[in-house]
Amino acid sequence: MSTTRRTKRLAATAVASALGVTALAGCGSSDTADAGSGGTKSSGSKTVTLVSHDSFNASKDVLKEFTAETGYTVKVLKSGDAGVALNQEILTKGSPRGDVFFGVDNTLLSRALDSGLFTPYEAKGIDQVAADTQLDGAEHRVTPIDTGDICVNYDKKYFADKKLAPPQSFDDLAKPAYKNLLVTENAATSSPGLGFLLGTVATYGEKGYQDYWKKLKSNGVKVVDGWEQAYNEEFSGSAGGKKAKADRPLVVSYASSLPVEVLYAKPQPAEAPTGVATGTCFRQIEFAGLLNGAKNEAGGKALLDFLISKKFQEDMPLNMFVNPVTKSAELPELFTKFGATVDRPTTVAPDEISKNREQWVQSWSSLVVK
Repeated sequence: MSTTRRTKRLAATAVASALGVTALAGCGSSDTADAGSGGTKSSGSKTVTLVSHDSFNASKDVLKEFTAETGYTVKVLKSGDAGVALNQEILTKGSPRGDVFFGVDNTLLSRALDSGLFTPYEAKGIDQVAADTQLDGAEHRVTPIDTGDICVNYDKKYFADKKLAPPQSFDDLAKPAYKNLLVTENAATSSPGLGFLLGTVATYGEKGYQDYWKKLKSNGVKVVDGWEQAYNEEFSGSAGGKKAKADRPLVVSYASSLPVEVLYAKPQPAEAPTGVATGTCFRQIEFAGLLNGAKNEAGGKALLDFLISKKFQEDMPLNMFVNPVTKSAELPELFTKFGATVDRPTTVAPDEISKNREQWVQSWSSLVVK
């Protein structure tokens, strides 16, 4: 899931930070990629480098299949949270560190596009991708890869022990009953933090969101730099938070954080130990793009084709805990059983985000952080 994802997203979220660079051995000797290259000559390299935020993860077998199909091996260069990774690419524009960038989301998309970071490419299979995710569909500078919902998560045991109903809306979070319970990420440094801010803008409007944040500050909201710290160190409902003896039972995370707490628990519980306040959610869309100046342009195009293939899309949910965008992709049972369903997430139009993001973040910082 940016001023730094996802995430993402996120994403997208709970296990990827523990994973390192992925480099898989492949085969083949042709300098031309058959998949997605249109015959474009590459630099001769059989490695294609994906630059990403820290939450990218894929099964080894799936990446081996890409290698078998195209002859290209995949090297993943992880570069911190989404906003940090994007800023690094903007600073090296024209001489990128890799061939494809993954992880820019709808909250920071305009910054990437306005900087001329990507070379347009219409990925094979784009007609099978949900139309409402194709925010740059006319020019194809980026390809949508996944979606996720940034939402407040709650620690079920805490609220059961206190005989207190968990909050379900933005309004609830500002009530005295939830004083000193919420931790969120800095909107200037974190993708989920920015998404949560945008959710309040969508809910209360240009004039009302600042008053809302004044109420949250008075109600003891805690702000930390990024998702990792918020979820795994401050949130009492996560496995990491329990070890850290965290004392905040409310955290800004993802609707898909719930199956994470089930999948990696030993033994696996019958239900997730955390819940989602579904009235606090903001829809995040993550994209990938061919970097301008990529050394292996042919390999980059082949990789973009693969990222929206049914094989990769069905691999994502239990590796990055995000939703696929390809219409034919199916979700695994664990993901659908334990993940929260968000019927009406908040959204903000991309042009509105582009026009107002910096002002919103600056105002938020003045009110909440300084």
